[in-house]
Amino acid sequence: MIPSSRPTDPSAAAHERVYRTLRMQVMHGEIMPGASLTLRGIGKQFDVSMTPAREAVRRLVAEGALFLSSSGRVSTPELSNERIEELAALRAMLEPELASRALPRAHFALIERLETINQAVSQMVARHDAIGYIRMNLEFHRTLYLRAQAPAMLMMTETVWLQMGPTMRALYGRLNRKEPPPHHRLILSALKAGDEPGLRLAVRADVTQGLRLLRG
Repeated sequence: MIPSSRPTDPSAAAHERVYRTLRMQVMHGEIMPGASLTLRGIGKQFDVSMTPAREAVRRLVAEGALFLSSSGRVSTPELSNERIEELAALRAMLEPELASRALPRAHFALIERLETINQAVSQMVARHDAIGYIRMNLEFHRTLYLRAQAPAMLMMTETVWLQMGPTMRALYGRLNRKEPPPHHRLILSALKAGDEPGLRLAVRADVTQGLRLLRG
């Protein structure tokens, strides 16, 4: 007799859905810095009870995506200058290393995919779509870094992206970009040439450019 599989816990499934969706919204800058969130509001948005909403918020607070004050107020983080510098330094350390590790596996199909994503980045710039820009820009980097086969390093990098999402939205929303990031072209050229030092330099420049404008 084949044992029946355990039924799926509806509460766990609901919590995972709320967590993943909220996580992407924060990472892509769909929620501005300092914006307040309530469990009731989250429950209403996702049509779930307080329990899945509370569990999703707990996980996001632990990742630094949300901030929980001593009074119990939940909000997206408002980064200090020191915190911005720290997160920028982490990006400058982690992302060139991920790109370097990805280089030996950067075959033609990957470069072609990156070029397609970069075209989408340009389209978002032309539309003045800040959220779309952040989403596609991170997709460009994630697609490359997945080839590094360094999951722990990529997880740390995504946590940095998550903590910076709302602040990056505030920045890109006021920059009024007219051109896509110039360093993406340098990244693609270095990948095609197998130029590891050039790739590191291009990635480092790309992930740190503009961050000085975040400092108040």
